[in-house]
Amino acid sequence: MKKYGTILRALCLIMSISLFSCLLGGCFAGNDSSQTRGNEQAAAAGGKTFVLGDTTFNPENEEPDINPHNAYSGWACIRYGVGETLFRYSDAMELEPWLAESWEQADADTWVITLRDTVYFTSGRKMDGQAVKECLEHLIQVHSRARSDLMIRSIEADGQTVTIRTKEPKPALLNYLSDPYGGIIDMQAGITPEGMVSATGPYKAVSLESGARLDLVKNENYWNGDPKIDQITVRTISDGDTLTMALQSGEIDAAYGLPYASYPLFENEAYAFSSCATSRAFFLWMNFESPITRDPAVRRAIAMGIDKEGFVNTLLGGNGYPAAGAYPAGFAFGGEQIQARPYDPEGAKTVLEEAGWRDTDGDGIREKNGEVLAIRWLTYPSRQELPLLAESAQASLRAIGMDVSINSTADHNRIRTDPTQWDVYASAMVTAPTGDPEYFFTTCCLEQSAANNGHYRNDRMEELAKELSGTFDAGRRAELAVEMQRLLLEDDAFVFCSHLQMSLVCRAQVTGLTAHPCDYYEITADLDVREEPQGENNG
Repeated sequence: MKKYGTILRALCLIMSISLFSCLLGGCFAGNDSSQTRGNEQAAAAGGKTFVLGDTTFNPENEEPDINPHNAYSGWACIRYGVGETLFRYSDAMELEPWLAESWEQADADTWVITLRDTVYFTSGRKMDGQAVKECLEHLIQVHSRARSDLMIRSIEADGQTVTIRTKEPKPALLNYLSDPYGGIIDMQAGITPEGMVSATGPYKAVSLESGARLDLVKNENYWNGDPKIDQITVRTISDGDTLTMALQSGEIDAAYGLPYASYPLFENEAYAFSSCATSRAFFLWMNFESPITRDPAVRRAIAMGIDKEGFVNTLLGGNGYPAAGAYPAGFAFGGEQIQARPYDPEGAKTVLEEAGWRDTDGDGIREKNGEVLAIRWLTYPSRQELPLLAESAQASLRAIGMDVSINSTADHNRIRTDPTQWDVYASAMVTAPTGDPEYFFTTCCLEQSAANNGHYRNDRMEELAKELSGTFDAGRRAELAVEMQRLLLEDDAFVFCSHLQMSLVCRAQVTGLTAHPCDYYEITADLDVREEPQGENNG
């Protein structure tokens, strides 16, 4: 019996060790056994591996896969080094050729783009004019936002030249072609059921599990240098604390979306930060279908009752800056030129009082005609800052007599399409990913915008948007964008709370992982992992 007891204790010990190993290195985002085997094989063959943990690569953020023709999945395609666009942005957000070699504008509606002659898809097919034509034609067929943005009438291909004719003058056409949905993919190779594509970047997708992981291998025939890493895994780790522990334990080499509260844990020589200011804004949409937020006084009081400075300095630890309009300071079409409503709790109370919203029963919450001033606040947790914003607003709006109930859910994309289920929707968005102001308005603010969540409508806004769409002069475009933001603020249609100081955090051995103002171009051919000295442990 003693023998069997010894064996039993040994088995229990083995099981405990196995369980601990699973918990420590386990499947933060689902079953990673194939990725683990791939890493082991790559390491055994002398190859380099890299693992990125990301809070946002999931259906919750409309990135279920890496097919740029699907929702916002183009962000993952470009961010992870799978795809590339015809043009891209420099660190100064200036437009420059990428897969294109050059371009010229034949007339107001005609653009002639010359392609590089040395680019091949990972399928082996050469990227020529016909391939680009097939890709863009499929894009505008299936992607409503791209179709509305690009307004393409026809595309002609001749060797390495593509001629695009638009239905009307499109001054921002090249900017829109640089949106991640413009990633050039091989349509003849097709799109897999999992949403993988054949593209031109330094890495090729070999497996994908939506909301869990993406496995990549180096593109041996990449046109723009030799990728340094043999195998890359992107792991979806939506919980900030789990992401923090994964980086601490060495399960991942770098993290995107770490909670700001975790930053001090990595401010030492074992880790490195790459940070930059972006146009990613955290902002509120007002629901113009809601009987509560349809009231101009309620919208104005909310705008006056959000403590932006407190949110940025206290809850974000200074990793951002309060917002006035859609664009940050330093942009020709935003920043200092926009005046938002100041944080003024007493003024907000007066606005509500004058509109008939009063606390008649002394419980601290206002009523009007028997209706309680209750705000249904919809947001989502994968952007770590959004639940913090909700909690901050819940407290500051309570102080002026509003009862805020928070629904922070991964199901927000379904709920926001039903105006009966929310009053205020808080989200995060890069408002100028194309380096041009038109993107935000056409996406969010017009009657026909694909993401006009609050069903906002302003006739003057529609007129200005039409003028902006046909204006080539950069100075006039900036003036129009400023006037359009002022309209949004006068109507209290949106409340822009803060802009993001975005940081990538990685082990000190990682090089070439650089934050970019447009919040993509992260995994590139320059990414590398230096060998650690014998015995060094940075976990």
